Amino acid sequence: MQSDRSLFDSRQSTLSTLPCAVPMVRSLIKYWLPVLIWMVIIFSASSDTMSSQHSSRIIGPVVRWLFPHLSEQGVEQIVFSVRKCAHLTEYAVLAVLFWRAVRKPVGKDARPWRWADAGFAVLFVAVYGASDEIHQLFVPHREGRITDVMIDTTGAIVGLFLLWLVGRLSRFW
Repeated sequence: MQSDRSLFDSRQSTLSTLPCAVPMVRSLIKYWLPVLIWMVIIFSASSDTMSSQHSSRIIGPVVRWLFPHLSEQGVEQIVFSVRKCAHLTEYAVLAVLFWRAVRKPVGKDARPWRWADAGFAVLFVAVYGASDEIHQLFVPHREGRITDVMIDTTGAIVGLFLLWLVGRLSRFW
């Protein structure tokens, strides 16, 4: 009888040391699902329908409506700038989401800012931006550009710097 009880106790202690799947799944959904969704949004924006030939059909008329006396070259420059700002912004958001997933903040997280986490997020964004540009090489009306990878990486740096600055000004870290 004693041996059965000790066997039961050892099984129970083994089960109690195994991690419960529910918190891990909850953590995946809360922190990593937004990263994955944003990556899918970026990937879908690399399609033919979002190429400059198609998106300038939307941005160009708006610019012409706002500035009717602007030259065609001026309109093209604004369209180009809007597209590059979109690159910068979408990768700034990705960097902040990735940083959040790595850090996993809880409530009033009193941990100090870690530049290593930010650097890891910038590296991740640079690699993802490069893979996105490689993907665009195979999409009609798109082209992969190293300058876009640099803009994407700059967006990550700007996004994380703004996050750090807001946290610093609000004395969060």
